Amino acid sequence: MLVYNITLKVDPSIVEEWLAWQKEAHIPEIMATGKFDSYKFFRLLEQDETDGPTYIVQYFTSTKERYQQYIDGHAPLLRQKANDKWGNRFVGFRTLMELV
Repeated sequence: MLVYNITLKVDPSIVEEWLAWQKEAHIPEIMATGKFDSYKFFRLLEQDETDGPTYIVQYFTSTKERYQQYIDGHAPLLRQKANDKWGNRFVGFRTLMELV
């Protein structure tokens, strides 16, 4: 099992709208690619939230090939959509993890 982990720091001025967009549009669009089996969405606690809260979305997939198909075939457009909508009001970094 592989986990595509996305950690995001969100500007406080957009949090409510951004959360709704994540839940209603962005995450469903990622899941609709068929490359992930499930996901979990978290808010990181016990962090300095001066610059806004931190959220983590984890997408679970069964193979490296499915992950790579997402990265090559879907991620660029979906990342661009997020950047077009929110600009520099969020920052994120991505990691790939393997369940051991």
